[in-house]
Amino acid sequence: MKIIAFNGSPRKKWNTATLLQHALQGAAAQGAETELIHLYDLTYTGCTSCFACKRKGGKSYARCAVQDGLAQPLARAVEVDAILIGSPIYIGAATGMMQAFLERLLFPFIAYDAAHSSLCPRPIRTGGIYTFGADDARIQQMGFDQPITVHERVFTRIFGSFERLLVTDTYQFDDYAKYEASGMDVAQKTQRRQEVFPQDCRKAFELGARLCQPMG
Repeated sequence: MKIIAFNGSPRKKWNTATLLQHALQGAAAQGAETELIHLYDLTYTGCTSCFACKRKGGKSYARCAVQDGLAQPLARAVEVDAILIGSPIYIGAATGMMQAFLERLLFPFIAYDAAHSSLCPRPIRTGGIYTFGADDARIQQMGFDQPITVHERVFTRIFGSFERLLVTDTYQFDDYAKYEASGMDVAQKTQRRQEVFPQDCRKAFELGARLCQPMG
C-alpha cells in the first residue's frame, strides 16, 4: 500500500503542510508507504492544450505528454493506491500551482466519448484537504467552497472516490501585529489555533488512515 500527497501551498510547515503530514502519519499507522511532494519545489506549467492525451492511437493517449517537472510525479501518482491533495483556498480557488497540477493530472483521464468515461486503468482512493483563512460564515457568504465540489465530482468520476476535509478560520501569520488585520478577531483565531486546529489534525490523521483501506 502506498499513498502520495501533493502540497499545493507555498509554505512547507504551515497549516496545509501540517495537515498533510498528519494524514500521512495516519496512513503510515496502517502500514502504508508514504510520500509528500511540495508542488512549489517543481517547475511546470498547466495544461498546454496540445491534446496529445486525446489523440487516437497516440503514444501519450490518456496521459500527459508534457515533459517538465511534473512528468515523474504524475507517473508515480497513477502507480499508488491513494492520492491526497492539499491546498489553501486563495480568492475562492486552490492555489495556481495546485490548479495547474490538477489540469495535468485529471484532464488526460477524461475521455471525449459520450459518457465522458474515465481512462484511469483502475480505481484509486483520493482525498483533498483544504484550508481557509476565512471563517465558516464568510465562506458561505462568498461561496469559497464551491470549486471544491467540482474537485469532488471530477475525482470521483475518474478514480472512483474522493473524501474532503475543510479546515476553516486558520491562523495565517506568526505575528498578527505586523499586518493589517483589523477585520479579524486575533484573540479568537489564536484560541482556535490552540483548541480547534489539533482536532483538525486528528481528522487529517483519520482521513489518511481511511484512504489506505481497500476499496469496496
